[in-house]
Amino acid sequence: MRYIPNSSQVQAEMLREIGLKSLEDLLTSIPPEVRLNSSLNLPRALSEAELLEKFKCYEQKNASQVLSFLGAGVNDHYIPIVIDALISRGEFLTSYTPYQAEISQGTLQAIFEFQTFMCQLTGMEVSNASMYDGSTALAEALLMASRISQRPRSLIASSLHPEYRAVAQTYTRHLKLQLDLVNFQDDGTVDFNALEKQIGPDVAAVVVQSPNFFGNVEPLKRLAEFSHQHGSLLVVAVAEALSLGILSPPGSAGADIVCGEVQSLGIPASFGGPHAGFLTTREKFVRNLPGRLVGQTTDTEGQRGFVLTLSTREQHIRREKATSNICTNQSLFALVATIYCSLMGKEGIRQIAVRNVFKTQYALSELKTVPAVRILFPGARFNEIVIQLAMPNEKAATRFNSAKIVPGLHLGRYYPSLKDSLLLSFTETKSKQDIDLLIQTLRNL
Repeated sequence: MRYIPNSSQVQAEMLREIGLKSLEDLLTSIPPEVRLNSSLNLPRALSEAELLEKFKCYEQKNASQVLSFLGAGVNDHYIPIVIDALISRGEFLTSYTPYQAEISQGTLQAIFEFQTFMCQLTGMEVSNASMYDGSTALAEALLMASRISQRPRSLIASSLHPEYRAVAQTYTRHLKLQLDLVNFQDDGTVDFNALEKQIGPDVAAVVVQSPNFFGNVEPLKRLAEFSHQHGSLLVVAVAEALSLGILSPPGSAGADIVCGEVQSLGIPASFGGPHAGFLTTREKFVRNLPGRLVGQTTDTEGQRGFVLTLSTREQHIRREKATSNICTNQSLFALVATIYCSLMGKEGIRQIAVRNVFKTQYALSELKTVPAVRILFPGARFNEIVIQLAMPNEKAATRFNSAKIVPGLHLGRYYPSLKDSLLLSFTETKSKQDIDLLIQTLRNL
């Protein structure tokens, strides 16, 4: 079904076209005696999100539902229905590169708008056309930092998403680039004492994720000052792009490269992918930007147009001169993020981010009242909370399964020191009743 907007301005134009002044004029042919003049006494109109929630309540009467608090880089967020309607149009339904600018203006403009939104969210000056996902965006950012600084080593916070780190290791394993892990401290953020010991003149970049894998907000301004004092770049990964609706943009803190994942901007979880990544940087580093960049220009008739301004990849230039071997981009999912940002607007994105904070803070306050739960990593956070249980995770899992709850990610899989700890995610899709059910289940462990 196509999405057709019907604003008051559109209605006025249609009425004017058929020679009428109001919607009431359309009904003059109906005899007054058969028209209903009293109120229908209908309940108030519901927003799209409220309507979906209402039908979910009906749905629960028909089938068993599993309540999930999984996050860890792929979070459950509300997706406006109009997105599916728009991206299903034949003009957009492709992820391929718009090589022929003369017949690809719509796609090129959509990518240009994506780049603009990414720069606005991150506080940076230049964005590429998109990457495969957040992990490959991080790996490309590491290669980019090494090219810029001509240094072979990077320091990576161990609070960075473990799977992002694994992809980065795969990328750099045979490129003579060394990646060293930096421990996190008691509040979950990067340990500056460890950074001081590990920094050196051969370090290309200090790499952190904010909010990090545990949901904690890293001190980016202090990290930028520290990195620049040692001649290194600061690379910031953002796995939860929606957090940029409320947190200060990394660019304003002094980050040199900001990369990450846009899944939270209208893209479904889809069992972990496909999604889309982004990479933004300072204009002075644009020649080292991987992938491609869409720019705005004017044609011979002076009309605005869009073209591939930079494509320094191996398919376009000599391999030894290329900045990346990224083959194609994720323009379809970049379009999803663009539509989401356009629909929500600056204030809408901020409001959703604030709602996420409220849900997380409510969950945090309730978790503190559960005797069998210990909250780890206090401090500023977005969406996610790490808790440690008083019993083994395997035993607790049986209780959660009975309650039809997926409580979160078992962190012992990635961090042996966090055995019997869970990473819980609380987004705008979780109601107070959902959180209360989780808390009650934890009380019954």
